[in-house]
Amino acid sequence: MKFRTEVDIKDSKKKIEIEDKIFSIGSCFASEMSDLFSQGQIQSVNNPFGTIFNPFSINNAVKRLHDSEFYDEEDLITFNDEFISLDHHTSFDTRYIHQTLEKINSKIVEGNQFLQETNWVIITYGTSFIYEFVPKQKLVANCHKIPQKFFTKRLLTNQELTDSIYTTILNIKDICKDDVQILFTVSPVRHTKDGMVENQLSKSKLITAIHETICQFEDSHYLPIYEILMDDLRDYRFYKEDMIHPNSQAINYIFEKFGNAFFADETQDFIKENFKINKALEHKTDDEKNPKYVEFREKLNQRIEIQRKKVKHKIFPNN
Repeated sequence: MKFRTEVDIKDSKKKIEIEDKIFSIGSCFASEMSDLFSQGQIQSVNNPFGTIFNPFSINNAVKRLHDSEFYDEEDLITFNDEFISLDHHTSFDTRYIHQTLEKINSKIVEGNQFLQETNWVIITYGTSFIYEFVPKQKLVANCHKIPQKFFTKRLLTNQELTDSIYTTILNIKDICKDDVQILFTVSPVRHTKDGMVENQLSKSKLITAIHETICQFEDSHYLPIYEILMDDLRDYRFYKEDMIHPNSQAINYIFEKFGNAFFADETQDFIKENFKINKALEHKTDDEKNPKYVEFREKLNQRIEIQRKKVKHKIFPNN
């Protein structure tokens, strides 16, 4: 008997190898997945613009990274004694203009260089809604808690969505390796502040626009992450206390599904062992000279060395 509608991710012909590089951009769910890549010691870069949600802003970020186009003073505004880029997450805000620009432009350098060597790009869209900053008549990625009266809110049109996705794919294919694989997902995090009906409309527009666009490209694919949480894990025990964000159990389940479809066997074994090592590294003691703890650390270091010999890139740099 079956007690739920299980959603599978279609097995990929091309697999993620142990030395592949993965670039991810988009919503907070993209960051959750990227954290697991990092724990698994897979080379990855996530969100050089910080967490951003809509296809228009993500396309703008990808174009800036592609062109290696720096920001300058004219691109910033000031609010609450901080210098702000409306294209970026609030984590880039500082009280000094040179610090804000340094944080922004250093990430552009890092993102541009990483993209040129990237094998996989994962893009996670969160919403079709977008805000326009009225004083500058500029569509923004983040409102930075500036009063609502300075913004107008609307849904991106289907043309704006498909144009943004199409241009994003072109820029990625131009800067990345020839056989780069682009994976599109829609965040399962519901934007309840928009309203439940409005959230569903927003997500539906994203899914439609992705499918209408990627059919034109051989190396672009849709991953049913949204569908897994909405249909497969249709139970609030898979959510955090806010009843909106998936909890660690749900994220690990989705990551396992993704791995089964996209990881080479060697990559899966490598990541699983690194997860176990990370868990062991969390073990602390008040007596580091205790013979049992010394033996435990020696065996753990041996496991780390075995893992290091499997790859060319640095892993477990703090151990």
